[in-house]
Amino acid sequence: MTNNEPELFDEKDDFSTGSQETNRSNTVKDPDEWTTGDEAMTGAQRSYLKTLSDEAGEEFDDTLTKAAASKRIDELQHKTGRGLSK
Repeated sequence: MTNNEPELFDEKDDFSTGSQETNRSNTVKDPDEWTTGDEAMTGAQRSYLKTLSDEAGEEFDDTLTKAAASKRIDELQHKTGRGLSK
């Protein structure tokens, strides 16, 4: 980006409340509310879920939707401790 181009988004700005932290939390949405939650899981979800399933010694279900895969990833992260902030 050159100095003549406007910045499209300034991460300091939160246009709804004036709080950067609140803005970040607005990006976290319940998978049950996803408009594309009933679509097949993404390739990234499939790969990560396979890794987590193997580490947890759990069966891998490759038929999950995006929303179901997200929930299963959360479950397996708690079981394995992987991907959780300390």
